[in-house]
Amino acid sequence: MKTYDLNLLRTLDALLAAGSVTGAAERLHLSVPATSHALARLRELTGDPLLVRAGRRLVPTPRAVALREPVAQWIAQAAGLVEAPRENDLAATERTFVVRAPDGFAIAFGAALGAALAVEMPRAQLLFVTETHDDLGALRDGRIDLDIGTFKPRDPEIEIIDLYPQALIAVVRAGHPFAARPATPRRYVAQTHVDVQRRPGAPSPVDDALAALGLARRVVVTVANASAAPVIAARSDFVATLSERLARAMAPGLGLVVVPLPFLPRGETVVMAWHPRHTADPAHAWLRRQVPAAIKATGAGLGHRLTPRPST
Repeated sequence: MKTYDLNLLRTLDALLAAGSVTGAAERLHLSVPATSHALARLRELTGDPLLVRAGRRLVPTPRAVALREPVAQWIAQAAGLVEAPRENDLAATERTFVVRAPDGFAIAFGAALGAALAVEMPRAQLLFVTETHDDLGALRDGRIDLDIGTFKPRDPEIEIIDLYPQALIAVVRAGHPFAARPATPRRYVAQTHVDVQRRPGAPSPVDDALAALGLARRVVVTVANASAAPVIAARSDFVATLSERLARAMAPGLGLVVVPLPFLPRGETVVMAWHPRHTADPAHAWLRRQVPAAIKATGAGLGHRLTPRPST
């Protein structure tokens, strides 16, 4: 297979534009002898004189005229391969951003993110996928663009920032005895519970707090999606414990009562993670900026500084 010096095409483009070896040399910041040598190589390669003398100028042959447009297009395409895309190209971006997040996140912030995307990148789409338990390398392998939730990335190269602290709260159906008096650890563990399945290795603040008191709750039903837990609680005597934001968003429509859990010493920190291959991508960077902006607009995480931190 023959190999070619593709720099010769840049020389041909300059020669056709300038109409002289001297003018082409100035455009290319080369010496006149070097440019003349390149023209000789082009003639040998194409089997055509390409440029012939006409007075004090060089004029293109029919073959050179035919090559002018495709050579110019090739140079423009080659430049596009290495030039960084610009922010003002966002409107032309055709892309599906895959965001893995708890379904409560999509409920709380999906509308704001979708509205911003429709304005800035009308040809792009936002696809929320639920947290799965057998896809630990999704960021590294490019199956998702952003990972949002309460977790610690396992791949050391992953970039991560804190988004906001998340409190946990219980919800029960209206008239449930558990809501009649302030919650205590013993009253809490005396109930039956519906729980939300967590990622492998992710700690449970509820169970950790209870274990520190020598207590454990009885979980009867476990669901994969957080939004299913309050629905089940509304139709039963189960207690559902979930993020306060999701609980308060769904409680009115389901007729639920929220019950604070003062025995929980801490909540969780919701984080956003991505692979460094996307760090310099303007479209991805735009989406990363929109996530905390949507959170701030709804009041979550106000006063909580967004600081990058390395994963360990």
